[in-house]
Amino acid sequence: MFYRSNSDGNGGETTWCFSQVKGTLEDDVTEADLISCVEFNHDGELLATGDKGGRVVIFQRDPASKQCVPKKGEYNVYSTFQSHEPEFDYLKSLEIEEKINKIRWLKRKNQAHFLLSTNDKTIKLWKVSERDKRVTGYNTREEGGRPREPARITQLRVPTVRPAELMVEASPRRIFANAHTYHINSISLNSDQETYLSADDLRINLWHLEITDQSFNIVDIKPANMEELTEVITAAEFHPTECNLFVYSSSKGTIRLCDMRAAALCDRHAKLFEEPEDPHARSFFSEIISSISDVKLSNSGRYMMSRDYLGLKVWDLRMETKPVETYPVHEYLRSKLCSLYENDCIFDKFECCWSGDDQRLMTGSYNGFFRVFERGGAATTTTRRSELTLEASRECAARPRQPLRARRVAASAKRKKDEISVDCLDFNKKILHTAWHPHESIIAVAATNNLFIFQDKF
Repeated sequence: MFYRSNSDGNGGETTWCFSQVKGTLEDDVTEADLISCVEFNHDGELLATGDKGGRVVIFQRDPASKQCVPKKGEYNVYSTFQSHEPEFDYLKSLEIEEKINKIRWLKRKNQAHFLLSTNDKTIKLWKVSERDKRVTGYNTREEGGRPREPARITQLRVPTVRPAELMVEASPRRIFANAHTYHINSISLNSDQETYLSADDLRINLWHLEITDQSFNIVDIKPANMEELTEVITAAEFHPTECNLFVYSSSKGTIRLCDMRAAALCDRHAKLFEEPEDPHARSFFSEIISSISDVKLSNSGRYMMSRDYLGLKVWDLRMETKPVETYPVHEYLRSKLCSLYENDCIFDKFECCWSGDDQRLMTGSYNGFFRVFERGGAATTTTRRSELTLEASRECAARPRQPLRARRVAASAKRKKDEISVDCLDFNKKILHTAWHPHESIIAVAATNNLFIFQDKF
């Protein structure tokens, strides 16, 4: 059950509290340790992270934490494995980074868990399984695996299965490669749990999980002359219940809903979601900040959330003309766009996520801040209790189980006692990747090499 998160509107305490932090809190952090994606599985029992070093770390919910009243959102390391290695494209003389761009869990069908992980070029299907038994009493080989000499085999034995120390094994079951010319930015599983899509800057491909050497191109926006290129694909996702529908966003701030029943190549969209631009507000940065970095369909499938540089928008799939809700994330940065352009921060791609009941939204910002919004109308009409700015920092790790303090940023030179000036924000501490537990008020926030886990204190 979900509870509303409140603050007093003046930087007071909230109902969110710190639960855990994973990863070292030391200042000496290598580039390979930076977390590049976060994803809960469908029941929230497992939480996976990928990093720039190509590693996947899976955390498992602590069974004891679920028995507490109230429940605790505590996770322990379950498995760690190297998903991708650095490669080199000799034809194009390009290095292919091992960085994990996305992780997507398959719904569980047996005792094992399956997940998809991708870097810029190659997608892998991993099987994660437990082994807590071992077979002893072989006839043709010793216990260590060495073959026995035939002369020493004087009688037949029946092998027996005995308990052993628990081992978690991760093995690649499928490798889907050589289908993308450009960098993969999205993968999304279909509701049929048999197919999935992968998207790069100009194309979207449809795969079957059992077929690795063939994919179908369902969207291709590459122009005949690359000089005529005006937009690129930034994110793509399947509808949660309708297996024939998917959406993809572009750098021009548009979202297209496509129906695979209409044609094999979905170049013609079924719906186009785009908010008209105010000509009076247009500037040099308008096109950059309107680029959509992430799009997520709600769990119910009725709504869709998009994240651009300055805010969040919620769309009703039945209304294309404008979003039904708008939430400014860091509007106070509008006056800083020139300096953000110079240091390349304006090109940061923030992700967003829904709560399990579709009533709350979450996305990241700078200075270790992340925003949690309660739905209930347009942002211009929401009350002061409908949004929160929280911080993932070492200070909150020093206060376990204590309510987090809501943070506030002063857009002007005049600021109140508990506010932080926009000029004091640390733009190196950016929260790009977040995830929300599918059933409970537990959130995971990636801050550089650390994974912070917070929960509603109720």
